[in-house]
Amino acid sequence: MKFSTFAKAAALAAGVICANVQAEQTYIATTAIVEHPALDSVRAGIKDSLIENGYNDENMKFTFESAQGNPATAAQIARKMVGDSPDLIVAITTPSAQAAVSATKDIPVIFSVVTDPLGAKLVSNIEQPGGNVSGLSDMLPLAQQLELLQEIMPNLKSLGVPYNPGEPNAVSTVEALKVIAKEKGIEIIEAPAPKSSDVALASQKLIGSADAIFCPTDNTIISALEAVVKTGIDGQIPVFAADTDSVDRGAIAALGFNYYDLGKQTGELVLRVLKGEKAGDIPVKFAEGTDLAINPKMAARMGIEIPASVTARATRIVE
Repeated sequence: MKFSTFAKAAALAAGVICANVQAEQTYIATTAIVEHPALDSVRAGIKDSLIENGYNDENMKFTFESAQGNPATAAQIARKMVGDSPDLIVAITTPSAQAAVSATKDIPVIFSVVTDPLGAKLVSNIEQPGGNVSGLSDMLPLAQQLELLQEIMPNLKSLGVPYNPGEPNAVSTVEALKVIAKEKGIEIIEAPAPKSSDVALASQKLIGSADAIFCPTDNTIISALEAVVKTGIDGQIPVFAADTDSVDRGAIAALGFNYYDLGKQTGELVLRVLKGEKAGDIPVKFAEGTDLAINPKMAARMGIEIPASVTARATRIVE
């Protein structure tokens, strides 16, 4: 069938309109070292923040790629994203942020859920990051967390901490935790787990040597949290976490951030860049707000009871 001249013109015009719509789309490329509920919540918060400010499927292209826990894959993803020329890259977690920052000096990079941006060499100055980078740090309220553990377990003397020694934010957390714990008379027992498959054995080795287990916001550990929870139940050793979403998955309690809110806070930084600010001119933001989540039923399964004083101020109780 032959098109009429008018039909051809109409089709051409429609093609031009579609091309213009496509060209006007703001392209946000997001990536994370691994997928788990907390990081998924961050991503959801970022996207919702953009939607609330006028972005939608018609004027925004929002993509996501997970490195499945592999830093080499994170580097490949970052290079691919740079080749796709997005308007902005959002890198969730330290390894993905390091990969993105190494891959481009031109495309703005906003990182999120990075505990120690200075230690990870993402920026050289918190107030004036410089270059094409800024973001949000989820530096943990470690002193408050240890106080919570002592309130629940007054006789706590030793705390086992499974972590990935290859993840910079986890190493920074453990080092800071040791300093604070020493002041409180608590011994930190390290349980290295370089891979998710190592988490079960690392946590099992803490039975008999630690009074409790504390899981930091380490992506390797959080992605295999069920293995730590099983150890807690089988070995009657209470499991606590820094990530409040982990309480839904079996940890007894956590004093930390609402990671969806962290995503919204990250979204605010993304919007500032999209409105014309240079990423390097925006000071690194530190996460705001803390939540206290508890799981009384899981506490009972691990052989302890959560005090009424803790239950009374919990912001969320997992039934």
